[in-house]
Amino acid sequence: MCGYFIKKASKQLVQNTEKMEQEITLTTGIYDLIKDHIRRKKSTPEEEEILKLQLKRAKQVNRKLLPLDVVTVDAKVTIKDLTSQEEHVHTFVAPDKAKQRNKTESILSTMGLALVGCKIGDIINWSFDEEPKQFEIMNVERLA
Repeated sequence: MCGYFIKKASKQLVQNTEKMEQEITLTTGIYDLIKDHIRRKKSTPEEEEILKLQLKRAKQVNRKLLPLDVVTVDAKVTIKDLTSQEEHVHTFVAPDKAKQRNKTESILSTMGLALVGCKIGDIINWSFDEEPKQFEIMNVERLA
């Protein structure tokens, strides 16, 4: 979810404090899916701490009330890597529908968790394989 650099420093999580103020928006279903993901220990301890903090600050809405510019399941998302300036497109679906041959990925993938609940224009700071990355969400297109 948006806005954290994950760093290991004396086994403590170092958070980007400006993100602490940023609220994400999730449907109740996605909120529950992420809670279950945490409960089943499907993420790293660092990701788990970030996800718990994000869920505490999340605004839950009915799917019909979710703004169209927010990353959610069944969405095609264009992001820009702010280091390389390259754009990448990710199509997020429910975990059981993710298929490499269809070029779709689970909303619970590392990238999905980094982006879910964030909106167009948000800057996302997330660690991928212990390497901090910074992205901006350029576009969100709903598929369903």
